[in-house]
Amino acid sequence: MTNLADRRQNNPRRHSGRKPVSRGEMRDDRGQSLVELALIFPIFILLLVGAAEFGRLAYAAIEVSNAARAGASYGSLSHITASDFTNIELVATTDAANMTGVTALATNFCACSTGGTITCSTALTSCPSPARIIEYVQVNTSASFDPLFHLPGLPTTFALTGQAIMRVEQ
Repeated sequence: MTNLADRRQNNPRRHSGRKPVSRGEMRDDRGQSLVELALIFPIFILLLVGAAEFGRLAYAAIEVSNAARAGASYGSLSHITASDFTNIELVATTDAANMTGVTALATNFCACSTGGTITCSTALTSCPSPARIIEYVQVNTSASFDPLFHLPGLPTTFALTGQAIMRVEQ
């Protein structure tokens, strides 16, 4: 048979040394989570807006880079398209249709297969046979990105640039 002290220790209803919490004491902590939420909510919103703006900036930078690649891709189709700077720039700017204010500048340059850069207009005389003339197209794109929310510590506009260089098919 067990004694009275052993039964009191094994009683599941008995609290482990703590006094029971009354309803009046619980009411004191009721609004604490709302106060904590009110303090953290502005920081959370600032982080959320910052992440959205960073995503928009990354998307715009990718658009500008892809526009340069599209223009260079068109220019690298043949020697004729490599000299068609107007259409190269048009292809580059229309590729970035989701952005406004994208500008493109197309150029071409030549190199001799034996080494060295030469001008394309004098390539036949500057690069004697059996060496080959290698022609490249370069497209530089730029745009200005204006974020929706101007966060403190960040510039009000971002200058985005893209560049692509492709070899013209022979």
